[in-house]
Amino acid sequence: MAKVYVFLADGFEDVEALIPVDVLRRGGVDVTTVSVSDHLLVRTAHGVNIEADVLFAQADFADADLLFLPGGMPGAANLFAHQGVCEAVVRQHQAGKRVAALCAAPAVVLAPLGILNGKRATCYPGFEGALTEATYTADLVTVDGNVTTGEGPAAAFPFAYTLLAQLTTEANADAIAEGMRYKHLMGIEN
Repeated sequence: MAKVYVFLADGFEDVEALIPVDVLRRGGVDVTTVSVSDHLLVRTAHGVNIEADVLFAQADFADADLLFLPGGMPGAANLFAHQGVCEAVVRQHQAGKRVAALCAAPAVVLAPLGILNGKRATCYPGFEGALTEATYTADLVTVDGNVTTGEGPAAAFPFAYTLLAQLTTEANADAIAEGMRYKHLMGIEN
């Protein structure tokens, strides 16, 4: 079973974290939410308190198939300010393992760490200026090698199904999308 760690910092965008967590868990992926503060309770950008599964200090990311950074502000900035998060993401990327970021996180975290250098990537409109060493696509979801980026809150579902297909199978991702009525919403026929 694939293993994913989702970093949660105060000010993260609610749907950008919770939709991927929901979709991945429905699809049979082992997902652990990680608080990057000193307490399990993390406050979202919209004032919702979410209890993470573990504290950053308790987690060992050696078994991670994917490290995921949701966006939102100041959530993405708080992730970048956490030295341990930055080191874990760089190690993951250097090992050729999957890294994903959504909304502001590609520009605020991945770009300054050099992870997007020479890659195609997307992010929330207005943040693309930070992608100086990447090719900005403006797509909802962009995959380049082991890095997956997403544009913003509306991209949370297609982003999550893309990750699920990467970690399991396309058929599994399609089945979960169908079961959640996403394909009906988007007018996608089976």
